[in-house]
Amino acid sequence: MTSENAGQSEVSRIRAAYARREHSVPKDRYSLFREENLLSHLELQREIVRLLRRSQHSHLEREQVLDVGCGRGFWLRQFVQWGAKPNNLYGIDLLEERVREGKQLCQEGTTLQCGDASKLEFEDNSFDLILQFTVFTSILDQQMKMKLATEMARVLKAGGAVLWYDYFVSNPYNPDVCGVTRKEILQLFPKLLISLKRITLAPPLGRAVAPFFPPLYRAMSTIKPLCTHYLGFFEKP
Repeated sequence: MTSENAGQSEVSRIRAAYARREHSVPKDRYSLFREENLLSHLELQREIVRLLRRSQHSHLEREQVLDVGCGRGFWLRQFVQWGAKPNNLYGIDLLEERVREGKQLCQEGTTLQCGDASKLEFEDNSFDLILQFTVFTSILDQQMKMKLATEMARVLKAGGAVLWYDYFVSNPYNPDVCGVTRKEILQLFPKLLISLKRITLAPPLGRAVAPFFPPLYRAMSTIKPLCTHYLGFFEKP
């Protein structure tokens, strides 16, 4: 199988996996009206804002931002609330339906496109920030991961950064995803300066604790061995 055919095969597998999830995962599984999701989201928001402030990327009105795997544009809309200009915001996602819904939800001026982010149609050094939230864990083909990481680094400006949020552990009940470890991240982005922080209480623990004892959830989320995600900031020199 050629490299191009292998890539198309992985794209088809990912689309099929998400189509299955539409029928097998409860509609409210990731809703912010569930206490565990609200608490984890508030923690993530707080940590992202702190990262942007410390890294001198807090003047978002000047930043060109690309969201890889943007879905319905949730994080692009969040960045507008933090001061980003819609005309500076771009998103790409494999799933046509999500992009179509995102265009209805996002502010006028935001650019969303359906496509394969391992073949980005942007010039070199185009973006100040590139967002990647739970995309790499959905890619099982190592070559496609490498192509995507290479493309992200290519379109990132010098002094810009990749904002990364993803699992570093695998879900034994979901064969369609695979955790991305620190070692693998270093291999994927060898020319970027990598900073990683453990975050987000393991979802099964969160679902068990948050609805009944929110203070206990917050306390447990500070215990890093109980956390399952990396929040990363990868800077391009």
